[in-house]
Amino acid sequence: MKRSFIKEILLEYEKKRDRAQKELEYRKAQVYDMVPRIKEIDDEIAKVGIKLSKAILHNLSSYEEEVNKIKEYTEKLKQEKAVLLTENNIPLHFLEISYECDTCKDTGFLNSGEKCNCFKQKLIEKAYQMSNISHLLEKENFQNFNIELFSDEKFNDEELTPRENILQVLNICEGFVFNFDKNNDENLLFYGTTGLGKTFMCNCIAKILLDKGKIVIYQTAFKILEILEEYKFSRDKTPELKMSYELLFDCDLLIIDDLGTELTNTFTNIEIFNIINARIVNNKKTIVSTNLSPAEIIDIYGDRVSSRIFGKFNMLKFYGPDLRWEASISSV
Repeated sequence: MKRSFIKEILLEYEKKRDRAQKELEYRKAQVYDMVPRIKEIDDEIAKVGIKLSKAILHNLSSYEEEVNKIKEYTEKLKQEKAVLLTENNIPLHFLEISYECDTCKDTGFLNSGEKCNCFKQKLIEKAYQMSNISHLLEKENFQNFNIELFSDEKFNDEELTPRENILQVLNICEGFVFNFDKNNDENLLFYGTTGLGKTFMCNCIAKILLDKGKIVIYQTAFKILEILEEYKFSRDKTPELKMSYELLFDCDLLIIDDLGTELTNTFTNIEIFNIINARIVNNKKTIVSTNLSPAEIIDIYGDRVSSRIFGKFNMLKFYGPDLRWEASISSV
């Protein structure tokens, strides 16, 4: 899937170069019409390559002297052109091609073959466009994570306080991000009641990975099943629908939020299993967030789904007082 994004970006670069060349030709036509001598000079300079080749071929023993003469002549032409441009109040760079990125000349790549920063930024922008949560991430990220909102007092029969627990969760999530590119079969399951920061934590992880240019797709379980049903049963599979379906399997990270809120039946259970299993098999990482307990997951989804989740996901429990009573979840 990422390859298709790269192709799109490279096509954009090609269009930029074509547009820049057409704009240059338009500016040249204006200048040539105003000062015909400048066109004569440009035409003469364009012939220099041919003259240099002839000088080398016809004077193999003393071609250097002839080459120097041609270079001096070319330099005089350039100086005359610069004077004409100045006299007519035309900026010297007016007849040079204008790129949006002078570093890579709108190719996306440096001379070393490495991606230009502008190319990397476009990948990040594309990833954000696809994520479905770009509007949330300015607030919901690790920089805005407020540990003070979590209680430092014992909660029910839990061994750790909510604050101690969330610190452990935070440490695991940061490790998940740090080791994301490693083939370590690491996936995460966030479970616990509502209002404990599960969605916020998902967004924190998404933010960092998106900033690295990873393709992160964030969907509720309800929306995922909606996409699957439309793709399976619709006769008109639009390119947008096809992409939405394929991204569930191919994106770098799939975040399934609110597992258990969708209408569950044999079809939905099979499809949920297919997505999770396919991603595990293809070493694609997944985060699942749910209000269900492990026992409820088994009861609703059966052994096939629950065994894959329990066997391949790091299960992280969220507990404590509802944070929405402490502060708005968007400022966690």
